Amino acid sequence: MDHVNERRARQTLFITSLVGFMVAMEITIISIARSQIAEAFPNAEAASLSWVITAYNIGVASLLLPAGWMADRYGRKKVFLWGLIAFIFGSLLSGLATSPGLLIGARVIQSIGGAAQYPAGLALLLSAFPIERRMRAIGIWGAVSGLAAALAPSVGALLVEGFGWRAVFLINVPVALLALVAGRGWLTESRGADISDTVDLVSVPMASLGIGAILLAMVQGGSWGWVTPLTLGSVTVGVVMLSTFFRRSLSHPEPLFDLKLFRIRSFAVANIGSVFFLVAFFSWVIVLPEFIQETWGWSVLQSGFAIAPGPIVSTILSVTNGRLADRLGPQRILVVGGCAGVVGLLLHMGFTNSTPSFFAGLLLPNLIMGVAAGCSFAMLVGASMSEIPPSRFGMAGAGRTTVFQLSIAIGAGSAITLVGEPDTANAAVEAMRRVWMVGILCCLAQAILFWFVFPRDSERVVTGP
Repeated sequence: MDHVNERRARQTLFITSLVGFMVAMEITIISIARSQIAEAFPNAEAASLSWVITAYNIGVASLLLPAGWMADRYGRKKVFLWGLIAFIFGSLLSGLATSPGLLIGARVIQSIGGAAQYPAGLALLLSAFPIERRMRAIGIWGAVSGLAAALAPSVGALLVEGFGWRAVFLINVPVALLALVAGRGWLTESRGADISDTVDLVSVPMASLGIGAILLAMVQGGSWGWVTPLTLGSVTVGVVMLSTFFRRSLSHPEPLFDLKLFRIRSFAVANIGSVFFLVAFFSWVIVLPEFIQETWGWSVLQSGFAIAPGPIVSTILSVTNGRLADRLGPQRILVVGGCAGVVGLLLHMGFTNSTPSFFAGLLLPNLIMGVAAGCSFAMLVGASMSEIPPSRFGMAGAGRTTVFQLSIAIGAGSAITLVGEPDTANAAVEAMRRVWMVGILCCLAQAILFWFVFPRDSERVVTGP
């Protein structure tokens, strides 16, 4: 790369990583402020307040596919910057909300911006780097998101304790404004070649509402009941809409999402592997803080800092593994990631008990899970996008991130269901062991899948810039 392109690539990496950090932190930091939000609106029902989180997650997942098509068609930079404006506006309104209804509405606006960041940001990043350096760039991008996961519990606790719940939203505003100002001058516009002006307009609501209905059932099933009419009806609506969407996508000349992308074996296998890893990881990380606080009696701040070493390891490894994957490919690294997940969760099963045990029961398995995450998160992104043609970067990135969002919901929903409401410390440990066993099976499936099914480096046809 010449000097000008090198500088542009680094600037693109900085902006997309900064926004990735902000959006990744937004996913988890809000959970720290739930109790204070409930205190601020004492007349609101708990079910209503749960939509402060649910509305954002469903909004992001539902809008990813349209956002990916728009990024490829109208320009990745344009969609990225307009998404930032929506995110700023939604964050500001959330921080100033005077009622639960306004807060939930503001979170919906925020989700529009969040949905635009993933496919447009990833497409901008991939377009800025030559093929031989893309895994390294994705590694750094993924490392920053991992750092957000590491810092979110402790940063969230500090913000809430020091400034109140509104700070977890308002902190986004200066960060997003910085990215917006820098992005206008630094980012280089790119579009997908041969993208039609038209798209299957019927599929847009079908895909969005179908994914939203499925995700709604996943995140609300625990409170509604998994076999109640509300949950089953939501699943049915989602399945019908997505089935219609898939049928139209196979026959329409300009589909919202090109299902032929799944004929690329690396894309298909990496997305299946993502489901296994993300279900294992998020089922583990969602319920672990509550276990530490409720069973061990640790504070929110103590548990946040206690969990942080694992994600920090993940952050460091994502950078080094990105460089390694540029030379060797991601396959073997992902096998190591699956094996590390099995070991980390086995250590939890063997040494985590009802009495606090920081080193053997938390730190050691947490560090090994950090290795699993460092060998998996960014590598799964790189593996899924490694053979995607540049004209489809936005679309493929949107599809990958939709799988990501749904997998998180499956992991969180299954973990909450498996844990239930244990009434004793020993019951809490047994509940956690059920979660860890599911995670072990998923991590084992990840290792087997990438060892036997993912194409070897010599078999992959890597698409150039």
